[in-house]
Amino acid sequence: MRNQSTPRLLPGLLLALGVLLGAASEAGRGWPRDVVAGPVAARVLAVIDGDTIAVSARIWIGQHVVTRVRIVGVDAPELKGGCSRERALAVEARDFVVDAIDDGVVMLRDIRYDKYGGRVLARVENGNGQDLAALLVAAGLGRAYDGGARASWCEGSPSGS
Repeated sequence: MRNQSTPRLLPGLLLALGVLLGAASEAGRGWPRDVVAGPVAARVLAVIDGDTIAVSARIWIGQHVVTRVRIVGVDAPELKGGCSRERALAVEARDFVVDAIDDGVVMLRDIRYDKYGGRVLARVENGNGQDLAALLVAAGLGRAYDGGARASWCEGSPSGS
């Protein structure tokens, strides 16, 4: 006598197998390499420096994630830089970003995991749709950057201080 329930169970078993294989595939690829295309609306909580902001990003209805965002495409001087020139430029860059996002709302695009500092990398646009990296570069307060070694902000300053 043949079991009549086998044909009815087959679609469910195939679906379960597909889900398991899909989950294994995601785990094999690793979530950190994923990219969220965006746009993701975010409210700026703080401007850390010229190329890093803290945001509360709206990821779903009623759901927000608080994170730091490294602005892709620009290298800004560091507040704890190696010379007084860099530190002064860093304050200008930070203040410039504060002014550029005066309404406190930004759009994040091409969001991806950053292996440094527990933050994400993203292209960031202000409420007017202007790219913050491009604005910083145009103002002379940032340099176009796509990874690799950073040039010194101290070159040309008297005795590097």
